[in-house]
Amino acid sequence: MHRSLCRLVALVLTLASPAAWAQDVGSLDALAWLAGCWAGERADEPLQRFEEQWMAPRAGVMLGMGRMVRGGKLVEHEQMLIREEGGALVYTARPSGQASVSFRAASAHADGIVFENPLHDFAQRISYRLLGDGSLLARIEGERRGRTRAVEFPMRRVDCPG
Repeated sequence: MHRSLCRLVALVLTLASPAAWAQDVGSLDALAWLAGCWAGERADEPLQRFEEQWMAPRAGVMLGMGRMVRGGKLVEHEQMLIREEGGALVYTARPSGQASVSFRAASAHADGIVFENPLHDFAQRISYRLLGDGSLLARIEGERRGRTRAVEFPMRRVDCPG
C-alpha cells in the first residue's frame, strides 16, 4: 500500500511539472489550417458573436487575435501567439488586458491540437479542431471552483476584414 501511494504521489508531481508537458507534438507549419478568419454566434439574449483571426505560420510564430461582442458591445478581446519553443508548440494568450499565460501542446494531429497548462486557474486546456465540414471548434476546459467546466466556440471560416 505504501509503495502504491508513493508511486501515485510521484506520478502527480511529475505531471504537475512543466517539464512533463513540454513534449514535441508537431511543427508550427502543421497548424497552417488554422490561418484565416473565423466567426461564430450564440443565440443568447442579446446575441453573442465571437471572432478569431490567425496569421499564417512565419518565422516560428502564428499571431492571432479574438473578440467577443454581445449586444453590439465589445465584452472581451484577446491577443494570441503560437510559437515553437524548445521542441514544443506554445500557445500564449493575453485576454482583455490581463497578464499573459502560456499553454504547451499536449497532443496534435492533422486537424487538431490541444494545449495544456495544469497550473493555470481556468482554463487548463485549450483546443482547436478542424471539423469535416470545414468549420472550427475551439474549446476551453478545466476545473473551476472544484467543478469541471467546458465552453465550446463553434466557428466557420469567414472573409477577413479589408
